Amino acid sequence: MDGNVHTIRTDCAIAGGGPAGMMLGLMLARAGVEVTVLEKHADFLRDFRGDTIHPSTLEAMHELGLLDGLLTRPHQKVDEVEIEIGRTRIAVADFSHLPTRCKFIAFMPQWDFLDFLASEGKRLPNFRLSMEAEVTGLIEKDGRVAGLLAETPEGPVSVEATLTVGADGRGSVVREKAGLSVEDIGAPFDVLWLRLPRAESDPDVTLGRVNDGHLFITLNRGNYWQCAFIIPKGGLEAMKARGLDDFRKRIAMLAPHMADRVTEISSWDDIKLLTVKIDRLKEWARDGLLCIGDAAHAMSPVGGVGINLAIQDAVAAANLLAGPLKAGTLKTGDLERVQKRRMFPTRVTQGFQVLAQRFVIEPVLRSSGETSPPWPFRLFGLFPVLRRLPARAIGMGVQPEHVKVGEN
Repeated sequence: MDGNVHTIRTDCAIAGGGPAGMMLGLMLARAGVEVTVLEKHADFLRDFRGDTIHPSTLEAMHELGLLDGLLTRPHQKVDEVEIEIGRTRIAVADFSHLPTRCKFIAFMPQWDFLDFLASEGKRLPNFRLSMEAEVTGLIEKDGRVAGLLAETPEGPVSVEATLTVGADGRGSVVREKAGLSVEDIGAPFDVLWLRLPRAESDPDVTLGRVNDGHLFITLNRGNYWQCAFIIPKGGLEAMKARGLDDFRKRIAMLAPHMADRVTEISSWDDIKLLTVKIDRLKEWARDGLLCIGDAAHAMSPVGGVGINLAIQDAVAAANLLAGPLKAGTLKTGDLERVQKRRMFPTRVTQGFQVLAQRFVIEPVLRSSGETSPPWPFRLFGLFPVLRRLPARAIGMGVQPEHVKVGEN
């Protein structure tokens, strides 16, 4: 190898400093494993990323002894989710009955969550976080993955590792370079993300609004609303062709209390497109390599479960792999156990997302005129106990993981 390449040796090299990578890195380091996390950006300050921290994730943070510290970071608590269909407002999920320490969703900017995990990791001598380290390839020796290659401001870096983890998101370089096969499940919609100022007179609740062929979601972020406008797949150019003023009028129709500030959307540059994908790897592991989080299974934003499923992957991986890594006995079978454990909740969660797309989102996008609540939604108003079912599915997910590895 070129003598100008800086070489690092570690037990576990993780590509991606997102929720899955940072959580796995922190947990392995606490268990005594040498960890190097490579994050391609200079900081975590990127907007419109998943920032719904669900009770299952908060429970894991409690089990790590970090919950109180996390909740000192800016966040809003939501213990009930409502949706407005036409002129009818319905509560559809009540988290107050969950068997968890935190009976609410915490809306926290993802950069705060990641910065908190990073600050905890930096307390440990065996945790290394390299920012502005963009992974470009894999090191392979005798048919197994033996580390990562990355570009940094100081030059190329080679990170040799017993275990290499791809936690670098839905556009994963790791899974591409490893030649892992992806099953594309598909999604019929995309999301336009934007911000609008929040007035003191505005309602507090996080709300979904459905009417006249549109679905608009507003998330209370304290002094502003983070907004998601759902459009048909590939529909951005058609939206632009109708003009920005038409887009503003549609938002004002869906959320009349925001009509006085839609002019804050001054250009299409204020609107960010999220191309929605649902996919999953057929095999998450090769000898020396494991993919988790969005690198293993890209999720739809339906239910806001993506970040939490990624965290659950990380907890399961740490539980299963910390021991073999410390003992120097890690085998491919250990990595396959992670997929075996996490594939079932992945399939079930994506299955629910596909059903929601087919029976809720697609009909909404095809409809026109005043919308009335379908009968299943009316049941939530008639029988409030039913609100506990979606709350459990969203808040805890399928097969929630618990921390089983302690500090070294």
